[in-house]
Amino acid sequence: MNLLYISISGNTKSFVERLSAFAEKQHEVDNTLPLFTTKEISENSPFESEEEAFITFVPTYLEGGNGVDNGDTEILTEVMREYLEYQENYKHCLGVIGSGNKNFNYQYCLTAKQYSEAFGIPVLADFELRGTDADLKRIYEVLKDLSV
Repeated sequence: MNLLYISISGNTKSFVERLSAFAEKQHEVDNTLPLFTTKEISENSPFESEEEAFITFVPTYLEGGNGVDNGDTEILTEVMREYLEYQENYKHCLGVIGSGNKNFNYQYCLTAKQYSEAFGIPVLADFELRGTDADLKRIYEVLKDLSV
């Protein structure tokens, strides 16, 4: 299964790398379980047409405001949105997993919710900051169920 992600502070990258390592350990026990291929999307990434299904991981960075009636403008992660739009890559996206900081209340994982609405893809899960071991297991189960 392919995992595409963007990471500004390193939190999302850390989570995706740990999730991939967790999947490898699970695969060693039962080789029918999925392995993950990861791809980081950044300002320097060449845009490619995605031909296989993938999951998108996106952190939340917004410009000011409260996220309810103002301040829900995506910043820093726009290149992922552009990548999904490129050659209609979003059509191969099975869903989005969001991350954020729960201190921001409604804005927590708002970028994932916006992607869901814009591209018609489900929000599959969320995690805070770098995520916990429990988040790894929970999200692995979600992705494992999608790969069956």
